[in-house]
Amino acid sequence: MSAHTITAATSAIWRNHTAIPETPGLSIRTAYPNNSDGVEVMLEQWDAGTSEPPHAHPGDDMTVVVEGEMIIQFYTLEAGKLRRDGGSITLRQGETGYIQAGRIHDTHYVKDCKLVFVHDRAFAFQSFADAPCE
Repeated sequence: MSAHTITAATSAIWRNHTAIPETPGLSIRTAYPNNSDGVEVMLEQWDAGTSEPPHAHPGDDMTVVVEGEMIIQFYTLEAGKLRRDGGSITLRQGETGYIQAGRIHDTHYVKDCKLVFVHDRAFAFQSFADAPCE
């Protein structure tokens, strides 16, 4: 397992939940900005054949593929150049992927996708589209 690999057990997405006293066994994490420790949630639809350039986010993120298929490639930035970091990962309907805060990645949507995207705290998109790729 890579030092960059995160799971439900290690992702910040699953921290900072609040127990609901009226419902034993239930804890929730509400949305940012009403809760500074909250998450941002987006329902995304992507057309087959589209893609996102190399980018990173300031917090951990979790993507649940409701429908479709997508491919994620990770990168490292060395001397101003992007270098592939391992093989690509394919997520299909019913699968969940986690990406660690600050990890550079791109995404290609192989089939039409419907996704639930959850980001730890405030969402932001830092593009590395202009960095040359080796």
